[in-house]
Amino acid sequence: MTYLAKPRLHHPTLAKNRVGYTRRDYEGKISTLCAGCGHDSISASIIQACWELDIEPHRVAKLSGIGCSSKTPDYFLGNSHGFNTVHGRMPSVLTGANLANRELIYLGVSGDGDSASIGLGQFAHVLRRGVNMTYIVENNGVYGLTKGQFSATADVGQELKHAGRNELPPLDLCLEAIIADCGFVARSFAGDPRHVTALLKAAFNFPGTAVLDIISPCVTFNDKDESTKSYAWGKNHDERINDFTFVMQQDEIMVEYEEGETKTVELHDGTQIMLKKLDGKHDPTDRSAAITLLDEARRNQQFITGLIYLNPERASLADAANLVDVPLAWLPETQTRPSRESLDKIMASLK
Repeated sequence: MTYLAKPRLHHPTLAKNRVGYTRRDYEGKISTLCAGCGHDSISASIIQACWELDIEPHRVAKLSGIGCSSKTPDYFLGNSHGFNTVHGRMPSVLTGANLANRELIYLGVSGDGDSASIGLGQFAHVLRRGVNMTYIVENNGVYGLTKGQFSATADVGQELKHAGRNELPPLDLCLEAIIADCGFVARSFAGDPRHVTALLKAAFNFPGTAVLDIISPCVTFNDKDESTKSYAWGKNHDERINDFTFVMQQDEIMVEYEEGETKTVELHDGTQIMLKKLDGKHDPTDRSAAITLLDEARRNQQFITGLIYLNPERASLADAANLVDVPLAWLPETQTRPSRESLDKIMASLK
């Protein structure tokens, strides 16, 4: 017999956040993914980030497509809203939900197959529109749910037992995101939960689309040491371009760094991201520099992690469409349905 529900009883001394929840309150069902799957590490980081940010679970709407990655929303935030869409179509469904009710915090969970293959068009357009969401790509380079075929992010020349040799170059989803004018683009490694959690906290508070491409090893089909999507590669080749601290608006700003340059970027809501340049070179607010960084990393087969690009002035879809502050789903019919006179006037103008 398999049990998918976790015990509801918590130890009375568990720490609570400002809204009265313990970390256990942000968990979901027991994972059915392979033991050691990087996706489970990402789920744990989402739980930790939401708990630290004092987010009430019922304020979150989590949407996904199809694939191993799209199963993961069942494993975190069990008391939030959820919707599992068609393969590659999560962005358009999330866009509709966001336009109807902007009071919710939107989290899109996808994979390299779901976003880089069948859903690439949807991926590009949701970024172009600037929908207020955190877009997580759990990237392992294979179709794990259908037995390990190469995905569009697989390494060229890679060989897998049942898939043969991949002769096609990989898509870089961070580069695609910057080209689509996404305002927040970052990459991390599932095996570094502290880094993933820090990026998630900043992404949740970015007033637009925030993309996190998280390399998440598939322990069953794609964990060979030579694969750039493996645990060994991630641990041995991780080149962090920056470190940062996310500062909530109501908190006192206290940042101490022993060495390196620090840059403060303020977002629309008053929250701040403190960036520390580890190599003293990359400026994440420089779009051209971000594109060059990713292009050079691709040519040199480097594993670059950190906040790659940030544009705090990027307008969200709500701002670009001049939407009213009240969610459209809450407006009465008298304000959303045109009158007969208005329709007659529109029809007359088309004659």
